[in-house]
Amino acid sequence: MVSLEIGRVCMKVAGREAGKYCVVIKKVNNAFVEVTGPKILTGVKRRRANIEHLEPLEYVLQITDAANDDDVIAALEKQNLMTKLGLKKPSAAEMKAEKAKPAKEMKQEAKKEEKKESKEKKEEKPKKESKEKKEKKK
Repeated sequence: MVSLEIGRVCMKVAGREAGKYCVVIKKVNNAFVEVTGPKILTGVKRRRANIEHLEPLEYVLQITDAANDDDVIAALEKQNLMTKLGLKKPSAAEMKAEKAKPAKEMKQEAKKEEKKESKEKKEEKPKKESKEKKEKKK
């Protein structure tokens, strides 16, 4: 079995990003690693992933621990893996737009997540009937 060392190129086999390529950038513990696509290149966001959800490939990039997305893209180009894996290099404008994502948009996304979580919590709690309603039913 191929190990999941830093720089190992993998394919995600589970979750919403299944079938997409990613690169191991940090080992969290025995069960988890931090991976990145980068998102602009493969659609895989920088996140923690269960090692059981990754299929290691034979390619290993020469990157440092917790490398940024630009370093990963450069390493992929250097080893000519962009063409081997069928990845399209993003244009300079796309990369600039991704980096310049306004803080306002990020705050809006965070608020949406908080609302979603609070709504889910409310749905989990069963509604209690008031004493008056119970008495009226009798």
